[in-house]
Amino acid sequence: MQGKAIAHPNIALIKYWGKRDIDRNLPAVGSISITLSELHTRMHVEFDKALATDVLTVNDEPDERMLPRLSVCLDNVAGVDRPRARIASSCNFPIAAGLASSASSFAALTVAAAGAAGKSFDTAHLTSLAGQASGSAARSLLGGFVELENVGEGIACHSLCGADDWPLRVVVAITESGPKPVGSTEAMEISRRTSPFYANWVDQQAQDLDTARAAIANRDFETLAAIAEHNCLKMHSIMWASRPPMVYWNAATMRCLQTVRQLQGQGVGVFFTIDAGPQVKAVCLPEYASEVEAAMRATTGVVDIMTTGLGDGARLERQE
Repeated sequence: MQGKAIAHPNIALIKYWGKRDIDRNLPAVGSISITLSELHTRMHVEFDKALATDVLTVNDEPDERMLPRLSVCLDNVAGVDRPRARIASSCNFPIAAGLASSASSFAALTVAAAGAAGKSFDTAHLTSLAGQASGSAARSLLGGFVELENVGEGIACHSLCGADDWPLRVVVAITESGPKPVGSTEAMEISRRTSPFYANWVDQQAQDLDTARAAIANRDFETLAAIAEHNCLKMHSIMWASRPPMVYWNAATMRCLQTVRQLQGQGVGVFFTIDAGPQVKAVCLPEYASEVEAAMRATTGVVDIMTTGLGDGARLERQE
């Protein structure tokens, strides 16, 4: 009764911020993301009737902070009468730092738990289960360019473009490796309740989704760049106008944006996006990846660089 799975974080180009149903973890708006290849989370789930409680290790260290959420996810996948589980997680990028570690973690957990429980769920059902645990985890079930839609009383994800069909590169500039001060779920609720811009954000999302969807279909990098940056800045404007304000950026974040603008002025095919954290993701055409990586690495305050392509969705791995 064990399963091992790998999943990759996804970076939203048209972002989701806010929930329409907190109890069921349903997003207020749809979103479009890209699944990354070189960054990953692995989850090993082993059900053991001899265990009294679930046990979690993260990168070989005991971790009780995330265990309640993971236990609920296991209940949803395997049933509340399941045996307790040993959960071993490993991640090759900073956790809880604005790099979608929760997306890859819960996507991998959902797939691993289904394998351990002997459940043969289709992708649509796995998407729903992962989304209940983390709003962005549903997108990591699929690879390449992925759209998450609000459908009736739930969500649905589908692929817009395969990873190999438009092989963009992403240069991730790490400007701070520690955990962010306020988690995304709490920050979303603060924004929904207090930001004067929140209602407009929800109203304008459909137009942004239409623009991005058409740009992806036409492989129109310039249009995708413009709408992704616009959508990103709108989301952060909502946070900044909240009470208290949610400001995740630091000085190095701003310097990275200046670097991207300088590259764009030189004709380089690149744009930025930033999730709920201080890290900057520079999305670029593959022929510019080396130039973008060098420029971001030289930016003052950047502590590390990770460069990745687009990858596949969450999947089971063979047991060793």
